[in-house]
Amino acid sequence: MYKDRKKRNLIIGSLLAILVVMTVGYAAFSTQLKITGNASITSNWDVQITGISNGTPTGSAENAINPTYDVLTTNMEVNLYSPGDSMTYEITIQNKGTIDATLSKITKSDTNNPAILFETSGVEEGDDLLAGETTKMTVKITYNPSTTGQPDNLTSELNVTLTYEQKSSGTVTPPEPTGPTIGGQEVEIVESGDGLYKDTYEDGRLIYRGQNPNNYITFNGETWRIIAKETDGTYKIIRNDVLADRAFDEANHRSTENNSYCQNPGYGCGVYAAVEGTFSSPSGSQSGTVTEDSSIKIYLNDDYYVNNINSTAKGQMTAHSFNIGAVEWLDQSGAEADSIEKNIAREKMYQWTGNVGLANVSDILRASTNPLCTSATTSYNGTNECNSNYLLDKGAASGLYYWTINAYSDESGGSSSRAWNGIVFSSYAVVDHFDAYASNRAPRPVVFLKSDTTLSGSGTSDDPFTIV
Repeated sequence: MYKDRKKRNLIIGSLLAILVVMTVGYAAFSTQLKITGNASITSNWDVQITGISNGTPTGSAENAINPTYDVLTTNMEVNLYSPGDSMTYEITIQNKGTIDATLSKITKSDTNNPAILFETSGVEEGDDLLAGETTKMTVKITYNPSTTGQPDNLTSELNVTLTYEQKSSGTVTPPEPTGPTIGGQEVEIVESGDGLYKDTYEDGRLIYRGQNPNNYITFNGETWRIIAKETDGTYKIIRNDVLADRAFDEANHRSTENNSYCQNPGYGCGVYAAVEGTFSSPSGSQSGTVTEDSSIKIYLNDDYYVNNINSTAKGQMTAHSFNIGAVEWLDQSGAEADSIEKNIAREKMYQWTGNVGLANVSDILRASTNPLCTSATTSYNGTNECNSNYLLDKGAASGLYYWTINAYSDESGGSSSRAWNGIVFSSYAVVDHFDAYASNRAPRPVVFLKSDTTLSGSGTSDDPFTIV
């Protein structure tokens, strides 16, 4: 966020009104007014509550307690005895800092209980609150004079949010970013350590690498991580935590009758989704039809997407192509040795387009800053060659086992039942392969955010990117 757009929210919230009407028409009303907010700026920004009146009653209304306040909170409690009673409070807000502020927005919401009326006045959108100046906001609470008999609803809530911004200094606008951006924010490209890198394998693509880069993002009310900003501007993100364990492809979910590539259906099949024509391993050692989806693909798109991703998050996503080709293990040296370039090319042999997928083998390999991480084969044959890697970081957990979206193959064939997965256990952090029917690995969902996504925040675990 640019320096001339610093914000601080004053949240006047949870005006909780409790109305109890007794046989003699008595009503008790209590409320709490809270103002909270923060501003991540280095200048002396200090907008705060500096006073509250004792209340001006109408009719037989009276304070149950004397109103009190501190810097960010006021407390009031009033008794309303009959329709038409009201109490009006005047709250003083002062800019005690050195930065001029403007009230850019007032947001009000309440539960619309007809027995209790709320009014606010004294401040309007666009009002300036210059350094050193004071303004007053009036809150009036009224027992609706039109109320007759016992009200059906005895409670009501009011929330008022005052959004203050740094006052604009004329027509000056923030400078446009000149470097690479993540969600509209300019982010430094690094060449070592944790951070955002240019992808050396695909021009125009940006990827996060290292043990703990600042790529945390809040999505669907959960913590996710940004894998990459794609060449089409979309953002590939992965859930920080895995879901419950489940098979990549349940035993006998796909028969050889309809899926001739899947030679051992009792052990599952390692191809994520149905493809047109023939699905082949890179070396051609195994090929055949795959006309049906894996059980994990069906779960992620027909169950998880429908029931576990909220409507707001769905609107932030976009359907996207996923590379689901088989990654081949090559236990060779010299020119015939395996490489990340070969892994990527083999993943791209087949695509599936949809809402929810899994990480690619190459996503895991590219996230490592260990120079020894040169291929899927290298990682599989070793123990820690692909560490220094947030996608192979177990954190506080005892271990991490999750499926990728890519089938496993080798030149000898006979591996149709296997899929690649990421494994972390003790000092062991690798990409590995396992039979697809195994239920001791977990899905770790991957989705794409729209290219016009705008983000706030810094991407740290304490201040994750937030979609705005």
